[in-house]
Amino acid sequence: MKTIKTLLCAAILTVGASSAFAHGNVTCKEYPKNEWRPHTELQQKLEKEGWVIRRMEKTATCYEVYAKDPKGKRIEAFFDPKTFERVEEE
Repeated sequence: MKTIKTLLCAAILTVGASSAFAHGNVTCKEYPKNEWRPHTELQQKLEKEGWVIRRMEKTATCYEVYAKDPKGKRIEAFFDPKTFERVEEE
């Protein structure tokens, strides 16, 4: 019985974690890495706009930001690394 509960808990955590990190098809314009602006500059820009940044990552073509937007909503957003324009799902 203990094994079944353990497996059930593991399954629930796996499903929850995968949906938390799931995102749609997002592709930024490709630039050479030397043309990317520093992610700290993006963080400062967003914080001035009222965002609370939890984590930032670099994907192959975008900056991926996990944050609370100015309205307090938890979001995962993608930004062009050269222009800092937000990139929406395709």
